[in-house]
Amino acid sequence: MVRPIKYSLSEIKDILARHRPNRGSLIPILQDIQQNFGYLSEEAIEDLQHLLDISANEIFGVATFYTQFRFRPPGQHIIQVCQGTACHVRGGYLILQELQRHLGIKAGQATADGKFDLERVACLGCCALAPVVAVDGKVYAAVTVKKIPSLLSQYTGERDSKNI
Repeated sequence: MVRPIKYSLSEIKDILARHRPNRGSLIPILQDIQQNFGYLSEEAIEDLQHLLDISANEIFGVATFYTQFRFRPPGQHIIQVCQGTACHVRGGYLILQELQRHLGIKAGQATADGKFDLERVACLGCCALAPVVAVDGKVYAAVTVKKIPSLLSQYTGERDSKNI
C-alpha cells in the first residue's frame, strides 16, 4: 500500500504531463493522483479543475461513481472483510460486525488514530477459504469472531488488542 504523502501542485503537474490533459484521461489521472498521494484530496481536485478546465463537480461525479477512489487519507493498515456469497454464508457479516465493534468504526471509516481502515468488499476471490479477511493484502482464512483480537494484535503490537 502507498503511504499518503504531502500534497504538492508540482506533483499534480508531473502526473498531468504523463497524460493527455482532457476528459478522456480523467480516470487514469485520478488513479495516478491516488496512487501518489494515497487519496483524492479536495486540494487536488480543486487544482485539477483549473488545470484541466473541468468543473470540480464533474471530477467528483466521475470519482464518486467508482468505488476505487477514496477522499480521505487511508489508515496505516487496510482491513478488507469479504462479503461475497461464500464468506457471507459462512459468517462474513458477523466478522464485519465484530471488527466494527472492536475498532469502534463502521466499514468505510478509519480509526481516530489512523491505525486501521475498515473496508467491506464484495469478493476477495478466496471462496474456498471463507470467511476471509485481508490486512494490507495478506489473506487470513477461516476467520472467526474469536480470532479477531489475535489477528488485530499482529498489527498493534499489543498482546490483547481490546484497547485499540
